[in-house]
Amino acid sequence: MSLNIPGLVSLSVFFTLTLAIGIWASWKSKKEQQNRNPTEMAIVGGRNINVFIGLFTATATWVGGAYINGTAEIVYLPSKGLLWVQAPVGFALSLVIGGFFFVNPMRSKNYMTVMDPLQETYGNVMGSLLFIPPLLGEVFWFAAILASLGATMRVILNIGGSLAIIISAFTVIFYTLLGGLYSVAYTDVIQLVFITLSLWICIPFALVNSATASISYTATHQSYQDPWIGKIEKQYLGRWLDDFFYLVFGSISWQTYFQRVLSIASPGQARLISYLSGLGCFSMAIPSVLIGAIAASTDWNQTSYGLPSPLERGESAMILPLVLHYLCPAYISIAGLGAIAAAAMSSADSALLSAGSMFAHNIYRKILRKKATEAEVLWAMRTSMLVFGAGAASLAFYSSSIYDLWFLSGELVYTLVFPQLCCALFAPSTNTYGSAAGFLVGLLLRLLAGEPALSIPPVICYPACSLVNGTYTQLFPFKTFTVLLTLGTIIAVSYLAVILFQRNLLPRRWDVCNIVRESGTLISLQEMEKQTGLPAVALEENRD
Repeated sequence: MSLNIPGLVSLSVFFTLTLAIGIWASWKSKKEQQNRNPTEMAIVGGRNINVFIGLFTATATWVGGAYINGTAEIVYLPSKGLLWVQAPVGFALSLVIGGFFFVNPMRSKNYMTVMDPLQETYGNVMGSLLFIPPLLGEVFWFAAILASLGATMRVILNIGGSLAIIISAFTVIFYTLLGGLYSVAYTDVIQLVFITLSLWICIPFALVNSATASISYTATHQSYQDPWIGKIEKQYLGRWLDDFFYLVFGSISWQTYFQRVLSIASPGQARLISYLSGLGCFSMAIPSVLIGAIAASTDWNQTSYGLPSPLERGESAMILPLVLHYLCPAYISIAGLGAIAAAAMSSADSALLSAGSMFAHNIYRKILRKKATEAEVLWAMRTSMLVFGAGAASLAFYSSSIYDLWFLSGELVYTLVFPQLCCALFAPSTNTYGSAAGFLVGLLLRLLAGEPALSIPPVICYPACSLVNGTYTQLFPFKTFTVLLTLGTIIAVSYLAVILFQRNLLPRRWDVCNIVRESGTLISLQEMEKQTGLPAVALEENRD
């Protein structure tokens, strides 16, 4: 296949437009930076992002390349189908729950990152440990997005995937470095518009292609493959629920979410943005669902793609660009390519900004250089984004394992960070001892459960663990089980530590985490009872 010149030109125009908007937003942020904290401007936009921009950037953050490509792929796969498409509902519920429960506690103390309440409650050492899973998640996520975009360019434009990865990484890193959240938010607007218009323009052409059967018929009837509506077999129900809870609750504890709600002008508007972006995420999945259904209803032998089918060739992950390329006219598929590029960049810049923000604010300013000036913190943020971006671009060339590493990192955020965040916000009398114990329990339980995608065998075989093609698969909802055990460990160990020191069962000098207040009075058990629901023990307060 020859080089797709029109597609290359179209993509160049899109990249140039995105870069221009990012530079303009950077200029706008510098103009509004007068008499404002420059670091706060870069991380949370000076808490002055309006509702319109906030809605677009919150929605675009979740509607990324993996979201639109992954949704189409799952609908297309005969072993999955529509009933296994959990991300649209999961993300929507996550944003609603986040707005209802988490926005007010985070806004009331003017936090700047998701790590702030964790460091405030559990100290810098635990904050540093809890920083690792989301950092790895953001870097691997950025790399996975670039790898996916590179593979798409190779299919549609017939150019080297490496070139696409380098150009995309440079564009995203450049405008994010310049303008911080302002550049990311304003480019998200044009990117979301591109995604919406481009995909909806392509769908009618793919539907009426002569190689495509009626998707309403193939939803419930065998045609070229099993019905695309899919089914959930009884033995897989636990795994389905586990993945669903992971999407709902695991998505809350990411900096990319809180960066948006903390940047909106008022708490009321932040909650509104969270609710509306949930609706936006759900609606943005509809085009991808239709494209997956079209792919499952297509006789690929009637297209220039030919046989074997994408499933048999192991190219199901590329089903969305394949449908656009082989079932739509060339000038229409170019528009679809713009949608894929826009979706990739809308998530990539968010991941990069998130990682840089947490490092500069929570690690550099609060641990490494406590007396750092605002300018110094800003440069630390830019330097870290450059390092993380370059590292992610390098990892993108090893795409076969990047998605698996990102998924494992995301599960660690769910099992380790989410319970800690819940306790820090809603049970602040929990302490560093409980946090450390919860971290250790959660980490061990998740790693000992194994990871088939990375060829890590399980040490703990939960109920319904099955051996399929020589690989053990956990069908028990072990991720959610681990979250509940981590949560219980944090509360129980925190409560136990208070009892031990309050009764002087352990000497006060052993209290290396300083859960004793400066006055010498310990956190009252009655206060902990209110926050944890555990019964208080009637004790006399002992003093040294």
